[in-house]
Amino acid sequence: MPKHTVLTLQEQKIHGQRITMLTAYDYTMSKLLDSAGVEVLLVGDSLGMVMLGYENTLAVTMEDMIHHSRAVARGAAQAMVLTDMPFMSYHTSVQDAVYNAGRLIKEGQAHAVKLEGGADFAEHIRAIVKASIPVVGHLGLTPQSVHALGGYKVQGRTAEAMHTLCADARAVEQAGAFALVLECVPAPLAAHIARRLSIPVIGIGAGNGCDGQVLVVQDMLGMFADVSPRFVRQFAPVGKHVGEAVRQYCAAVKDGTFPSDEHSWALDASLMQHLEEDF
Repeated sequence: MPKHTVLTLQEQKIHGQRITMLTAYDYTMSKLLDSAGVEVLLVGDSLGMVMLGYENTLAVTMEDMIHHSRAVARGAAQAMVLTDMPFMSYHTSVQDAVYNAGRLIKEGQAHAVKLEGGADFAEHIRAIVKASIPVVGHLGLTPQSVHALGGYKVQGRTAEAMHTLCADARAVEQAGAFALVLECVPAPLAAHIARRLSIPVIGIGAGNGCDGQVLVVQDMLGMFADVSPRFVRQFAPVGKHVGEAVRQYCAAVKDGTFPSDEHSWALDASLMQHLEEDF
């Protein structure tokens, strides 16, 4: 099976084949998702919340992203590894944007990078693409702008906001991004943008009219209860099963039923007799 690339994702857009994307932050999950057929593994800065326990994504560093991206890349045999550029890694200058994108590719072993923002960051996208680094844009609810947006709110619900979002989507495409993520955008607006753009549009809380979907894997597996976005569907209550398994483990250790003989190695009794005499 060929590896998923910028070209294969574009082919899926052309032929109307939906694209699957999930977050991954470590080697074990990367291997599981890759073997299950997920086409893009997003090393999202959401790791700050689900892996590091931060209140939001703003404290995530380049070193955090590189560390987790490298682990995911080692587990991805077929999937594209897409890594987020963290807060302030590209905001200060175009030069910083290119340099840090390069670090994610070289040190983090990512295949592509994702950054938030529209027309204001078109120059940054253009420069990164010029450096032969594939870029995915991110519009709508942009978590790195949570304070400026006044919280985690649906975007594009007024005429002005709709026009701005469409203009930003076009600017991202024209700057050279090969795909776009739309987060928390009304479904009809997201579908309209997906139809108008020639690049794949991946939705998260943006309805069924996008070219593909992405979720935080801990959300869709019921492993992260700190927040429960409306757009999340739990496909398996893994968090509940993990909790029950851990409770059973603790009980078995407490009552002495684990480890049993089947989980231990025996030793000849005569050898133990010698040990008793010596020690």
